[in-house]
Amino acid sequence: MTGQRRSIRPSEEVSQPSGKGGDTSHQRVSLRNLASRVGLLFPRNARSEAVETPLHLRATPEEVWQRILFYEEVPHRPLWFLRIFLPRPIRTEGEKTQVGAIVRCTYDGGHLLKRITAVEPARLLRFHVLEQRLGIEDCVSMSQGSYEIRATGDGSEVVLTTHYRSRLRPRPLWRPLERCLAHRLHRHILDGMRATLAGCAAESQVGQGSS
Repeated sequence: MTGQRRSIRPSEEVSQPSGKGGDTSHQRVSLRNLASRVGLLFPRNARSEAVETPLHLRATPEEVWQRILFYEEVPHRPLWFLRIFLPRPIRTEGEKTQVGAIVRCTYDGGHLLKRITAVEPARLLRFHVLEQRLGIEDCVSMSQGSYEIRATGDGSEVVLTTHYRSRLRPRPLWRPLERCLAHRLHRHILDGMRATLAGCAAESQVGQGSS
């Protein structure tokens, strides 16, 4: 999104993006409804679990930080496995540089509202989830997350972390599937960030060659 950023309020309604859903959308809704019915059989889980996904990027921490701050659209479709089970991330809106700011992440099946809780330029961006409307609330609810950036010898490592609570039982059965889906979603987001970085680098080389 270009131009002036506007503030986001938790009470704002979110318009749902239109597009071609086809059979994948119906499959996702059916599986989601089935999992929701299973989740309703059990009490809410007070225990929070975390999933961390690292990715190496050939860019400086400062370059990666700029991509996190202004990264707003995932440029490619997720794998079919992810499309069936989870809503697809589309874009983000809101100011990410100020503690207390609210950011809205739009998915093809709803949205998340996040409050920024920690900002350390080129090192850390942490957020708390204020509102989750993705249609999976009876199964899994996200509570907080973070992006951590660590300098390496030939670039940077970004670690995307999500904290969540699941009400699906038995945990030894559902936990591996949940972690697999979380890693897939993380990789989809991080791969999109890597593609954006690569595109910026290519544009910079073209600009230098023409000057």
